[in-house]
Amino acid sequence: MKSIVSLAALFVGFTPLAAQAQEEAAPSVVTVSGSATLTSDYRFRGVSQSDKSMAVQGGLTIAHDSGLYAGTWASNLSGWGTFGGANMELDLIGGYKAKLGDHAALDVGLTWYMYPGGADDTDFAEPYVKLSGIAGPATLTAGVAYAPKQYALANVSKAPSSRGQKQDNLYLWGDGALAIAGTPLTAKAHLGHSNGNPGLGPNGTSVAPTGSYWDWSLGLDAAWRNLTFNVSYVDTDIGGADAARLQPNFSKGQDGTGSIADAAVVASVTAAF
Repeated sequence: MKSIVSLAALFVGFTPLAAQAQEEAAPSVVTVSGSATLTSDYRFRGVSQSDKSMAVQGGLTIAHDSGLYAGTWASNLSGWGTFGGANMELDLIGGYKAKLGDHAALDVGLTWYMYPGGADDTDFAEPYVKLSGIAGPATLTAGVAYAPKQYALANVSKAPSSRGQKQDNLYLWGDGALAIAGTPLTAKAHLGHSNGNPGLGPNGTSVAPTGSYWDWSLGLDAAWRNLTFNVSYVDTDIGGADAARLQPNFSKGQDGTGSIADAAVVASVTAAF
C-alpha cells in the first residue's frame, strides 16, 4: 500500500512538469527567418543593378501563424543613376498569406523601395498579388505587381521641367520550380513582362526603362544543409540601341561598358537562418 501511495505521489509530482514541458514545446505563433546572399550580379527583372558586378544581399522576415508577415531586404547597388548616398536598395515588405487548401496559397502585400541617403524622389510603393500551387514535385507561381502613379516612375527624360507628372508600372510574371527526385537539385524557370515608363525617371532611373519588355531566366538550385547554390541564365529582349541609351545612367560612374540588359550567367550562394 505504501508503495502504491508513493508511486501515486510521484506521478502527481511529475504531472505539472510534464504539462510545462508540453507548453514549452508548443510551436510559437511568430516565426523569424532570414537569409544572406552573395551573388555575381544583382539582376532586377533582368536588368543589372550592380553594373554586372558582385552584390551582397540580406533579408529578414517576421511571420505570424495568422498569415500576416513583415520583412526587409537590402542589396548594394553600383551607383547606377545618381542615387548616391549608400548606393543601397532597402525594401520594406508587408503582407498576408492565406492557404487555399493543402496545396495552394494566395499572397497579397506591398513592397516599399527605398534608397537610403541617396537622391530624392526615387522611393516608390508597389503592391503585389501572388498565387502559388504545388503539384507533386512541382511548384508554380503566378504574380502581378502594380505600382500606382508616382513621381519616381515618371518619364522625366521626356519632360524634365514637369514636377507634377506621375506614371504607373505593371509587372506580370510566372515562376516554376521542379524538385529532381533523389537529388538536392531543383530546376527553376521564370518569365516576366514589364509595362511602364518608356524613358528615364528622376535621377536617371526607371523600373521599366524601355517602357515594355520581357525578361526570363532558367536556373538550377543545389541545397546543402542551410546553403543554397544557384546558377541561372538571365536575359531580356531589350535591344542594343536601347541598352546603349540606358548604359550611361545605369552604370557606376556613368561610364559603364557592355549592356546591363543582355544575357548573362549569374551564380549565387544563399545561407538561410
